[in-house]
Amino acid sequence: MDNEDSKIISQCLNGEPEAFGMLVDKYKAGIYAYAYAKIHDFHEAQDMAQEVFLQAYRSLHRLKKWESFSFWLNRIAYNLCRDWKRNQQRKVDTDFIEDQDSTILENPSFDSYRDDQMNESLQETLESLPDIYREVLTLYYFGGMDSVEIAQALGTSPSNIRQRLSRAREQLREEIIAMMGTTFKEQKLQAGFTFRIVEAVKRIKVNPIPTSKGIPWGLSLATCAIVAIFSLNPALNSFINTGTLSAFLPTESKVLKIGEIPVDVVKISNMAFISAPNGKDGKSKQPNPQNALSMAPKAEGGTWAKKADMPTARTCDACEVDGKIYVIGGTPDIEVTQLSTVEEYDPKTDKWTTKADMPTRRMYIEVAAVDGKIYAIGGSFAQSTVEVYDPKTDTWAKKKNAPISWSLKSACAVNGKIYVMGRMTENHEYDPINDEWTKKADMPTGRVALKTVTVDGKIYAIGGMPPGLFTATNVLEEYDPKTDTWTKKADMITPTAFHVANAINGKIYVIGGGTVWGNPIPTVQVYDPKTDKWTKLPDMPTARGIMSSSVVDGKIYVMGGIDLARQTLALMEEYTPEDWQPFPISLQGKIPSKWGQVKSR
Repeated sequence: MDNEDSKIISQCLNGEPEAFGMLVDKYKAGIYAYAYAKIHDFHEAQDMAQEVFLQAYRSLHRLKKWESFSFWLNRIAYNLCRDWKRNQQRKVDTDFIEDQDSTILENPSFDSYRDDQMNESLQETLESLPDIYREVLTLYYFGGMDSVEIAQALGTSPSNIRQRLSRAREQLREEIIAMMGTTFKEQKLQAGFTFRIVEAVKRIKVNPIPTSKGIPWGLSLATCAIVAIFSLNPALNSFINTGTLSAFLPTESKVLKIGEIPVDVVKISNMAFISAPNGKDGKSKQPNPQNALSMAPKAEGGTWAKKADMPTARTCDACEVDGKIYVIGGTPDIEVTQLSTVEEYDPKTDKWTTKADMPTRRMYIEVAAVDGKIYAIGGSFAQSTVEVYDPKTDTWAKKKNAPISWSLKSACAVNGKIYVMGRMTENHEYDPINDEWTKKADMPTGRVALKTVTVDGKIYAIGGMPPGLFTATNVLEEYDPKTDTWTKKADMITPTAFHVANAINGKIYVIGGGTVWGNPIPTVQVYDPKTDKWTKLPDMPTARGIMSSSVVDGKIYVMGGIDLARQTLALMEEYTPEDWQPFPISLQGKIPSKWGQVKSR
């Protein structure tokens, strides 16, 4: 949580409601603009902004200590605007500010500008735009927010916001842009807005902070995490209960005047090194591992980053084991030379290591991991070979051949079994423990160059090309291994083959590939199995196909493939989804040694 925000919240919960005015001043323009973007009515938006702040104040005692106040505030605004749109009726002041003097709550009448042609024209123009464009335009011109602030409010990246602003402006005439600035300036909140809110919250009782020695509101998210880690070990509780932690937090009080309300704030200085108490052997005890706690709001898009190139440019297949990616086989010159090369990539160090070659040179293989071992199946030129690689020993072993010769198929693992699909309508199950193959229900739609992904125990067969054709399909079909049955699902937005697909947090990301043979595309589209809906996301930086990908810690790594010139690539790019949050990690016994300063304005 922002330290300035948390100190103000602490004051509010300790009987100083006037301090809330500082938060109102800080966030009111953005909340008001967001409300207008959603409900298209200045008067209602002002009422809605008041309700957002009052509801936030009433619920301060329920705000999680490790949660961002600004994001929480925007979430309240989102929920209230959604409810307003559902109800389709205007609220009155007494619905949300109880027992207040009506003279205090007077708002500018919307009647005075309802018939104004300029406002009406502007509203019609904004309503003609998609929601994502209307929101950013309103927050930028009306809320006076920059791309970073808008990104924080909407839960996306600043670059994505700048892209939306650019595209939104392209759809509007210059005179509309000028009108927007003028009209929004006229409709900004009046100076008394914060005063009315403060007067209202003075009559709202909130639960005070417990007097028990819990986690102080003034501490940062990282401090809270450390205290939580200490609390896991009973031997460390005395560190907290004796007040040792607070002794490292000398503070000085300053009175600041921001906006309309003067408020006392506390400045936290640098905190000295914090160490765990010694054990019986005199050595410092290490805290228990704790999962990282962070919040990344959901939104559209994502960010791409260039990583270290593969040592060998090629088309390839890849698999993740224990946080490392193994790139196996492929071709460096498009269907001429087959490789047995194996290279390991470590995302933590961004470095590549050469590993033991695969016994059989192959391209267009499929790989899947079970119990820490990687199974390489099939390949071009009618290969049915199956070989298994053990990353721990860097060794390969031969397994029973597949029942048919395979290339341009797809494989994925579910419940310790590997399912290989494609070429025609083929669907076979491989049991690594017994080294046995079993025929399963055919795919409804025969295709090659498809991808399969597992979500919640079900397999999704995505895209590809019908056999003998050179045009991609947008077909999506779901297979349930438990019942051995298939179900048709919503078609992709963009047909593609030779693409990659990965599941993260229950959603499937389909990246690149091509709509026709040899013409790679940069498309990124995401599928939600719960809603059976697809969403188009911003393109990847490099259009390519016949590449591979793996997921490590919630990020997608896309490597190799061919570009538009049909040249093989050594390129490695990392994709971080907008709603990314780190998978469980180990703190490895390390804690921060000092804290940065909280700047007071």
